[in-house]
Amino acid sequence: NWSGSLIVASLTGAFGSSFLYGYNLSVVNAPAVYIKKFYNETWERRYGFSVDESTLTLLWSITVSIFAIGGLVGAIIVTPIVKFFGRKCTLLLNNVFAVTAALLMSLSLLAGSFEMLILGRIIMGVDAGISLSALPMYLSEISPKEIRGSLGQVTAIFICIGVFTGQVLGLPEIFGQESRWPYLFGAIVVPSLIQVVILPFLPESPRYLLLEKHNTSKAEKAFQTFLGKDDVSHEVEEVLAESRIQRNTKLVSILQLLRTRAVRWQVITVVVTMGCYQLCGLNAIWYYTNNIFSEAGINHETIPYVTLSTGAVETLAAVFSGLVIERLGRRPLLIGGFGLMVVFFAVLTVSLTLQKTVHWLPYLSIFCILAIIASFCIGPGGIPFVLTGEFFQQSQRPAAFMIAGTVNWLSNFAVGLLFPFIQSGLQTYCFLVFAAICFAGATYLFFVLPETKNKTFHEISQAFAKRNKVSLEMQEMNHCSGERKSSAEQESNFTSSVDNGETKKGIV
Repeated sequence: NWSGSLIVASLTGAFGSSFLYGYNLSVVNAPAVYIKKFYNETWERRYGFSVDESTLTLLWSITVSIFAIGGLVGAIIVTPIVKFFGRKCTLLLNNVFAVTAALLMSLSLLAGSFEMLILGRIIMGVDAGISLSALPMYLSEISPKEIRGSLGQVTAIFICIGVFTGQVLGLPEIFGQESRWPYLFGAIVVPSLIQVVILPFLPESPRYLLLEKHNTSKAEKAFQTFLGKDDVSHEVEEVLAESRIQRNTKLVSILQLLRTRAVRWQVITVVVTMGCYQLCGLNAIWYYTNNIFSEAGINHETIPYVTLSTGAVETLAAVFSGLVIERLGRRPLLIGGFGLMVVFFAVLTVSLTLQKTVHWLPYLSIFCILAIIASFCIGPGGIPFVLTGEFFQQSQRPAAFMIAGTVNWLSNFAVGLLFPFIQSGLQTYCFLVFAAICFAGATYLFFVLPETKNKTFHEISQAFAKRNKVSLEMQEMNHCSGERKSSAEQESNFTSSVDNGETKKGIV
């Protein structure tokens, strides 16, 4: 099932999209001291006096957190973009944001303008907000259902690889020096250019071509390219059957989706999983890492190299999840990941609280950090994106990804805003808050989430029908709320496509 075109499309799409998201999460850590010094020197040159500590802290906080604001903007505008340009073209056009951001941030030191760095961060956030919706949408629509989960995990794997790459390039021997830190941001151009060169030679999503553009000829060729076979009549018929159920391929708005009873629990589940994805405390782990390594007696100069272990563990766990997701399923990996995080958060709290009384407890803290990262990447790190692509029909998917993206980025911003207050108030007990969130998420998913492995989009909708308290017939009617076409009118549309010679006669 893994054709060469499918592999190239997934790797190229992820390298220029989710990789950059992960890279920009970690890239600001290594040069933080040098960037703050740059801010201070720029302020002194302009105003004749050094910036006070509180203002410098504010500027740095804005630089880091503004990335999430840009992500929220990207998540909001992605729906009309993917509707008009398509999934693949959206990924290509999104590179304009990435290249613009890279130029602004890498030239900020030369121009003596910290505003350019902040503006570049928010533009890079817009790029991430668009890509984290468009990429999972594209991957879920080009892959056969038998490997949809594994292909969807490519998003999470490349986020982890991006984080690890940011850590490696930030080492003092590479770009982690005062004169070289702008190169860390200039490197963003490389994945973007690679995507721009390769992705145009690959087809658009066949489901998008068939259901939204009604171009059966191109859809058939796209299926043939991605599946690596000539006879794709079964796949085309499967998509057409979904369209007949919907009766109408007009995109559903967010408000319409929220009002649709037949997908009520799908929407709630996406909101819960995306909320827990950001609120589960992984950002707090990154905050504590250097301090815990220092408490364990690791030399300060050695800590950046030891920190690489966190990125390596993250990447290996994500790869492992991609290899086993089609065997174990989404449900056990997601629930198990949150469950393991609860256990290790509890142990970490005890370890941090007592680590000054027992000499070996700091090493237990290090183990807990690595275990929490691995538990997150096994399930919660990537499966929420896969589920968002699987829960909804073609006409509902862009609106669903906008809701998921909005929850994702708002939760991201909330963690950055509230965590310092939680940490100062609860100290090491702050991790119990995250343990409670993980426990609540695992409990909800245990009772609500059905297994979606190896199921068609329509079969997944059927699995939610009873919980949504709608019959299958009622559910099918709800997919076409609003301006529905009559059955005869819809059939004539499909017949006209066949008459134009765009597909084989036996398909309909």
